[in-house]
Amino acid sequence: MQKITNSIKILFFSEFLIVLLYLYNKDIFANVQVAFLSSFFIILGSSFAYKRMVNSQVDSQHYEDKRDLLDEIEDPHELYDDNENEEINNAPAEELDLKAIVKEEKAKIKTFSIKSIKHGARGSVSLFRLVPYIFLILGFIALKNNELLHLAYYLPSLLGGIVVGSVISKEIIS
Repeated sequence: MQKITNSIKILFFSEFLIVLLYLYNKDIFANVQVAFLSSFFIILGSSFAYKRMVNSQVDSQHYEDKRDLLDEIEDPHELYDDNENEEINNAPAEELDLKAIVKEEKAKIKTFSIKSIKHGARGSVSLFRLVPYIFLILGFIALKNNELLHLAYYLPSLLGGIVVGSVISKEIIS
């Protein structure tokens, strides 16, 4: 409960500062508000979508056995994996069944399948992520069409939303 209270305080303080800009200039306020909220919602939505995807993977007990990043860089095709290739490397050439070895290696090659595409698209096509991006695009278009867009205020405000969104998502999600 303390984390949520701190998150609400951070959000209200940020919004209070943005509302103060309304007293200064309405055009600046519109740019800062649209940019801040769109980047804030994108970060928050992406965090929630990622958490939901991870939780569903944990609940379904579907884990991918991954090697560390250094191993993947040094040996992307697992050619020098000591555990699996010991019997092949130590066997005499006459005893090796090359056709069986080729079939095994072909089976190891990862290809695109409906399952892998569905797995990758599950996190990226979440409503938690799509709605904030639609808000970003429509807000930008609305500012541009009404001749209110000032990139000098809009672009730095995106950074403010990213920072506040990441701080709040870390507090809420953890």
